[in-house]
Amino acid sequence: MTGKYAVITGASRGLGQHLAYRFWDAGYSLGLISRSIQSMHETTSRLDTSKGGNCDLFACDLCHPGSVRELVAEISAKAAQINVIVNNAAIQGPIGPLEQNDVGDWERTIRVNLLSPVEICRGLLPRIANAPDASILNLSGGGATGPRANFTAYASAKAALVRFSETLAEEVRREGVTVNCIAPGVMKTAMLAEVLKGGAQSSGGREFAIAAKVFDEGGASMDRVADLALFLSSQAARGITGKLVSAVWDHWECWPNHIPELAASDLYTLRRIAGRDRGLSWGDR
Repeated sequence: MTGKYAVITGASRGLGQHLAYRFWDAGYSLGLISRSIQSMHETTSRLDTSKGGNCDLFACDLCHPGSVRELVAEISAKAAQINVIVNNAAIQGPIGPLEQNDVGDWERTIRVNLLSPVEICRGLLPRIANAPDASILNLSGGGATGPRANFTAYASAKAALVRFSETLAEEVRREGVTVNCIAPGVMKTAMLAEVLKGGAQSSGGREFAIAAKVFDEGGASMDRVADLALFLSSQAARGITGKLVSAVWDHWECWPNHIPELAASDLYTLRRIAGRDRGLSWGDR
């Protein structure tokens, strides 16, 4: 095993696969997680073995609490120290008005997108606490910062994941662990394809149009997301924690020059907007 170890969920395709390649090239050993070992063979076949790192593969269905508990035990047995946890795996969940959603699908979305990342963080804290450049990165997404009609389960889970990350950041600050969320932007992925498959009637005209445009013209850069993930896992970003960072819109490269300002403010966090924040006197006492 090389000096640093990164755990990445959803590593068999899309952004998770891309993050695996980038962390590997940066010198990390990897603990890669997907629903099956076989699904990660493409990922591992493209790793440059000359890098000298170690790659552990773990199968886990994040829908099942028992499977997640087994995963935590397996990773803990393999890795005495973890430097980075990337909770990337997610599902779109039911698309359409809430009254048409299947309750079981709604609960499954909360389990995969929120409760499983929470359980992974909880179970692996003994391995990441006080590790060099210890970082937890939770992938946020559409609906975390504003209403997203027809995606109630996904949006609710991601909004809760952001607030969980802000809160956990305060709890583990003394252990030297930073916790941040990454908003990756709209990317050309299998998850986005589900929006097109659902059609404009279920997804809504705006969501359908955005997805169609991304598939026609290309979406957010996975390299940009990986650059941000590696930055937040680096020594340069040690003072940045409890933030929701947009890979696309935020000028995060300059943040190391402004860490005292970031630490002392509620910039890049979820907050209620009161009347006084908009210069209105009628709404507040």
